[in-house]
Amino acid sequence: MEKQQHLTPTEVVFELDKYIIGQDDAKRAVAIAIRNRWRRQQLSADMRNEVAPKNIIMAGPTGVGKTEIARRLAGLVGAPFIKIEATKFTEIGYVGRDVESMVRDLVARSGQLVRDEMAAEHSRVAMDHSEQRILDILLPSPIPNPNATEEERAETIERHNRTLEKLRGKLQNGSMEDKEIEIAVQEKGASVGILSNVGMDQMGPEMEGIFDKLMPSRTKLRRLKIGDARNIIYQQELDKLIDQDKMAELAIERAEQSGIIFLDEIDKLCPGDSISGGDVSREGVQRDLLPLVEGCSVNTRQGMIKTDHILFIAAGAFSKNKPSDMMPELQGRFPIRVKLKDLNEEEFCRILTEPKNSLTSQQVALLKTEGVNIKFTDEGVKAMAKKAFEMNTEQQNIGARRLYAVMEKVLEQVSFDAPDKADKKYVIDADFVEKHLSNVSEDEDLNVFGFASAIKDKK
Repeated sequence: MEKQQHLTPTEVVFELDKYIIGQDDAKRAVAIAIRNRWRRQQLSADMRNEVAPKNIIMAGPTGVGKTEIARRLAGLVGAPFIKIEATKFTEIGYVGRDVESMVRDLVARSGQLVRDEMAAEHSRVAMDHSEQRILDILLPSPIPNPNATEEERAETIERHNRTLEKLRGKLQNGSMEDKEIEIAVQEKGASVGILSNVGMDQMGPEMEGIFDKLMPSRTKLRRLKIGDARNIIYQQELDKLIDQDKMAELAIERAEQSGIIFLDEIDKLCPGDSISGGDVSREGVQRDLLPLVEGCSVNTRQGMIKTDHILFIAAGAFSKNKPSDMMPELQGRFPIRVKLKDLNEEEFCRILTEPKNSLTSQQVALLKTEGVNIKFTDEGVKAMAKKAFEMNTEQQNIGARRLYAVMEKVLEQVSFDAPDKADKKYVIDADFVEKHLSNVSEDEDLNVFGFASAIKDKK
């Protein structure tokens, strides 16, 4: 929660603007939801427990930024975040997926975040311990000679320490990375396929614990180069330094207080949408989701977690239905609804150039690794944006994802020739774009990924 208390809604929107073009209403909604979490923490304990999160439904076509907004938001505030496809819970064949598995996944993600933070705190000590362990393997402590005099023992220890410091220097300057040493490595026992097609996400934590005991880890000696062994030993030392009980406790707390579950394709759970499983299956999933969104307790490997204050962000295209087609009880748990708009040609231009690590800057960096310098002119960017917009208008609208296909087609030959060409400079202007997109087929299945021209050439 430390990051959140310094982020006002204005600051959240400002940070999201660095990565996502447009969709101001959705950005404002999630910014307020995040700030409300911090506000809730400032209340008295009695009132704090009564304040429920304002869950959000984002309705809009594919490729307009729904997932990206939620993912960037979670990264911005350091919150545990998972994305779940709602359709996975309606798969037929046995019983579909257990909806509580999403909460267990969230806690596991939270645990990883907490472990990473604890690892950063103990990193220096773990590195020192790792170095010492490697030195002990390379040069074990001398065995005391009971018949030696005190002077001889002191001389032996001094000689050992001098050699040890020489080895330490070599370790630190990297000159011994290829030398092999023997270390003990823990390996998990092979899993037994006795559960048929039932996944681990459908087993309770108690059952998972039983299988862990049935298949305990075993220690095996392996010869590795020091460069490879160091990472393994470092992780082993971190495991000794990290308080596992505290880590589990913090993982639960963070998941409960700041976790975000992004439930994509929620519209596929509404009646009338043509997916496998039928209306009964879809309504059943909605009923299973309801306790999680309302607030209940779920048993995880780290302990019991309450879902009362997890923020659920649901998203869907809602092209054949609307949020009001969901169960009334579930609707009521998503009080905030925002409509995301189709992207226009001007926004496509901005997506290509403005965001941090934009598509154009990515391509410049990638080709620079081959010594190739490319420059995108304003006219070239506009030409690509125009083509992507036209393709979305004339064919299936896949939003900003169309830009990836257009970009790859425009630079296809440059990317292919990059290692071999003597000419390492290209200007991507309007003429360059038109030339490389001129043979794009009207057949959408081929057009999306630019396969059509190759097929035409073969005919």
